[in-house]
Amino acid sequence: MNKDKVIATVNDMPTNFDLDTLVEKLIFIEKVEKGLQQADEGNVMSHSDVKQLVKTWSK
Repeated sequence: MNKDKVIATVNDMPTNFDLDTLVEKLIFIEKVEKGLQQADEGNVMSHSDVKQLVKTWSK
């Protein structure tokens, strides 16, 4: 994330907003950008692999 992205996000907010809402939005944007970067780098799992992984969580 860079300053320009933060400024753009603040500019998209209404005139009056809750600081927690801004922070949550910035965290969301950062996580989406990180996920997109990981996908571009090929760091992904297939749907069937994820299903297998989830099955191990309930044991």
